[in-house]
Amino acid sequence: MRILMISAEAAPFAKTGGLADAVSALSIALHKLGHDVCIVMPRYYKINRENLTQLPGPMCVHCGYREEWTAVYTTDMPGEKGLPVYFIDHEGCYGRDGVYGVPADTDFKDNPTRFSLLCNGAFQLCRKIGWYPDIIHAHDWSAALSTVLLRFNERHDNFANTKSVFTIHNLGYQGVYNKHNYSILSLDWNHFYSSGLEDYDQINFLKSGLISADALTTVSPTYAREIQTPENGFRMDGILRARSNDLYGILNGVDTDVWNPSKDTLIAKTYTAKTIKNKVENKKALQERMGLEVNPDIPVIGVVTRLADQKGVADMFAPTYGCAYKLCADMRLQFVVLGSGEKWCEDELRVLSNNLPNFSAYIGYDESLSHLIEAGSDFFLMPSKYEPCGLNQMYSLLYGTLPIVRRTGGLADTVQNYNQETGEGTGFILDNLTPSSIYDTVGWAMYAWYNKPEHIANMRLRGMKQHFGWDVSAKKYLEIYEKLLK
Repeated sequence: MRILMISAEAAPFAKTGGLADAVSALSIALHKLGHDVCIVMPRYYKINRENLTQLPGPMCVHCGYREEWTAVYTTDMPGEKGLPVYFIDHEGCYGRDGVYGVPADTDFKDNPTRFSLLCNGAFQLCRKIGWYPDIIHAHDWSAALSTVLLRFNERHDNFANTKSVFTIHNLGYQGVYNKHNYSILSLDWNHFYSSGLEDYDQINFLKSGLISADALTTVSPTYAREIQTPENGFRMDGILRARSNDLYGILNGVDTDVWNPSKDTLIAKTYTAKTIKNKVENKKALQERMGLEVNPDIPVIGVVTRLADQKGVADMFAPTYGCAYKLCADMRLQFVVLGSGEKWCEDELRVLSNNLPNFSAYIGYDESLSHLIEAGSDFFLMPSKYEPCGLNQMYSLLYGTLPIVRRTGGLADTVQNYNQETGEGTGFILDNLTPSSIYDTVGWAMYAWYNKPEHIANMRLRGMKQHFGWDVSAKKYLEIYEKLLK
């Protein structure tokens, strides 16, 4: 089967979050299963041309009334020979820092042009290289236009039998722009109506994918149900309910070549379920690195997060409101936080670090520290407002670190709640996102730590035996592809 992945980002070339990892890992898993896969994405400023091979001749891409002349570069996915990644090179659109905007939580004003070029360019690229896919798999709002173009413009000749899949990685990001950009999308105006691409007299890229794709997927079964409700549907719940028979929730996998405590080169000491006693060496290293008291008996709660409202940071860290200060003051525990984002939250983490001997935060991102937090913590706190899939709770389970999570999205699909009578479960779950609910659930985990050590030990081993490999997810995607092509 020929599968074309269209995405604004793919690891390791460009990454702003989990989307990049998911696109690359799924592509690799499908390729390992014997399928002909390629990825198309922009060549951003920081992707060095010297490491790529340029295809001969320029490529002309029509974006509505505009002709855009581009170059195309390619290379194989690192470590996966025969899985090509194609880069559309256009200085005006992509010759700058940032994928979606600078700073990262803003949008470039010309994003409609940039991602129209990506989606229209993907079809032109197929013609240029003489390779026509059975499946076009578009990822998130920035690639959604490709499913509309396939349905209304391209479904003839070599694309006559091509089917499309659109994956919603986060429904909260929709790509909504002024309608004056419509003319560069290569679409007739008769598609601009309320049950089409129009959204309160604006263009909504994500909505276009929801309406046009042959199949819709999202990144966990629970999230697929949640986004069909007004509470979590971001105004798209009506469309998603109407297309519920075409909507599938498939849990993202974990790259177990990178996130594996038995061979992780970024942690102090590797370990397996059989040698889990070595985990304490990572706890010691983490406590030392973060300037905390080195004591194996004090439970460490780790947090690695984007400091954004979605992640429940206000309920944890907001001044006078969040529960972190009270937790550190009332309980014998240690808090370790790694993250960056909203300035107020970064500032408050610095205040907590300066005023609490058992609280330490690193503002920014450090890959080695993120691995050490997973390996060295006893618990991992992740009280998200919503979480389409989530990866850190799966990393935590594989590292024998017990997740404390809210019952939402992929968190609900991957963590089994602790039963203090039987000792069953793999973590601790809260239902309501409030400071008191987080406080009580952390307190519950501390009770188990100090009073039920045998339960903690068994839960750790149970978590480490979970299987979250991408091979499982890839086979579920293949079932959808095959169903569409019948």
